[in-house]
Amino acid sequence: MGIDGGPRTAVVIGAGVVGLSTAWFLQERGVEVTVVDRDDVAAGASWGNAGWLSPGLAIPLNEPGVLRYGLRSLLDPSAPLHIPATPDPALLSFLTRFAANCSWKSWGRAVRANLPFNEECLEAFDVLTANGVEAPTVEAPIMAAFETPRQAVALLHELRRINESGLEIKYSAFEGDDLGRQAPQLSSRARAGIRLDGQRYVDPGEFTRSLARSVVARGATIRSGFRVIDVYSHSGGIAVRSADGDSVSADAVVLATGAWLNQLGASWGVRVPVRAGRGYSFTVPTDEPVPGPIYLPAVRVACTPYQGKLRVAGTMEFRDADAPLYQRRVDAIIASARPLLSGVSWEERTDTWVGPRPVTPDGRPLIGATRAPGRYVAGGHGMWGFTHGPVTGRMLAEQITTGKQPAALRDFDPVR
Repeated sequence: MGIDGGPRTAVVIGAGVVGLSTAWFLQERGVEVTVVDRDDVAAGASWGNAGWLSPGLAIPLNEPGVLRYGLRSLLDPSAPLHIPATPDPALLSFLTRFAANCSWKSWGRAVRANLPFNEECLEAFDVLTANGVEAPTVEAPIMAAFETPRQAVALLHELRRINESGLEIKYSAFEGDDLGRQAPQLSSRARAGIRLDGQRYVDPGEFTRSLARSVVARGATIRSGFRVIDVYSHSGGIAVRSADGDSVSADAVVLATGAWLNQLGASWGVRVPVRAGRGYSFTVPTDEPVPGPIYLPAVRVACTPYQGKLRVAGTMEFRDADAPLYQRRVDAIIASARPLLSGVSWEERTDTWVGPRPVTPDGRPLIGATRAPGRYVAGGHGMWGFTHGPVTGRMLAEQITTGKQPAALRDFDPVR
């Protein structure tokens, strides 16, 4: 430990955007960091997500309409929300808790809890890009498109509720031909839209790799292929042991393993379950350059400019985190998005990917100290791990080094 009682060394388990952001901000506070990952940097959801930095759409998943939508889609294997009909008591327990939290009261609490993160998340990215992270963030509005004005009502209600909670989201509504002038990729079937201003996007894999390079340049070691099987107290510190028998010790350990968080976190007193809400993505060429992100809320599809093409992402599939890719889910995304988009070469898609997003039943992530001394967790952000990754790292680094829980982390207490 340091002279002031804070840790001098830390091990971060997980080399995604949340873990690497925590490592970076710990370094800012003088902590020597080692990052370990069972695969490699950006091997999971930090690579294949839509890359949106969108405080305006970082909306908790447990909105009451999601429960109604989920019940309607249970028997439809091509629906954007998919729950396989397999006997899994743990999944059933999770979904029961999730359903109990699909109320305006619980959703409102999650919205209010997210408010400090949404207010500060873009600033946290700016801190990184001003201090060695070379990958850019790109400012652009997000255009949400619908087939009818009536379909847009639900999102308008959500945006109004969020603005009433204290976060100011600037948005404009469009109909008919005005919509097509905003986003040339939208087809004539799209007749209503909501443009959210003040948003950004990134190439998520490149940003995460650039963040890793910055962490290494500042003195950290990143060890890939390090599958952690045990974390235990050792000679006044904490040892992290891999399946190969390697170990690394430090004063503090941060668990940032996404959908796998409960594997170690449960023994540290983390009782809130984290399940894999798996998302799919792929990349397709377009006839014209894409000016900014496009959101298709009715079919739960997010589209982002990506390396001169268009990354298309969608689906919330509750399967095991390590289950294989199901081509039927990719086909379902294409079938639902194709009518609303034009000039897209669907048959030339590349980079088809599936990865797990860590979902909690109450719409709030798990960030902070556990009941095990010196052990911390950061995860459970659902679909907004990239948007909230850097601000999570900044807040958690403050708690680790000062021993005081920031007010913004109270509702995210991992032992709640």
